[in-house]
Amino acid sequence: MKTDQAPMLRGIVEMDETYIGGKPRKGDPKARGDKSKRGRDTDKLPVAGAVERKGKIVAKSARAQSLSRQYFAEFIASSINTDKSVLMTDEYRGYNGMHRLLSHLRVNHSRAYTNGYINTNTIESFWAMLKRGHYDQFHHFSDKYADNYIAQFAYKWNNGREDVSLVFSNLTQTMLCQRSSQ
Repeated sequence: MKTDQAPMLRGIVEMDETYIGGKPRKGDPKARGDKSKRGRDTDKLPVAGAVERKGKIVAKSARAQSLSRQYFAEFIASSINTDKSVLMTDEYRGYNGMHRLLSHLRVNHSRAYTNGYINTNTIESFWAMLKRGHYDQFHHFSDKYADNYIAQFAYKWNNGREDVSLVFSNLTQTMLCQRSSQ
């Protein structure tokens, strides 16, 4: 599933970041001061992703403190066809300067979650699915295997509209090819 990430995205592409991890438990030595703290400056796993409207997704974990302008520029270069795309993001400062790479529109979430067709609702929908899988199904993504979990959810997203038997056949074929090349 990890090798079946989407090809270069194009068209209207939404990009966002999220943090995956539970709330600190009472008495947890990692719990720092404010127990309601979310996102940045926590021990949660940062994940970046981009999705075509009504299309494929690319998502992967990032390492702590790496969600910077440089990281996003590299992510865009490896995942998005910049000549044929319009990027939609929120107001996070890490996206500053992306207009130099491709057409870039932003939505200010402190005012509204959508401004006409400018929104990040599709990627937010993927984050909801990923987090629900984390909390309900797996309970924890270890750093070592986090990209495998994320790839599983991206695979489900990218192939969700396909015939189940075709998806299963393609998956088993890919597994057999990888096994024979080892």
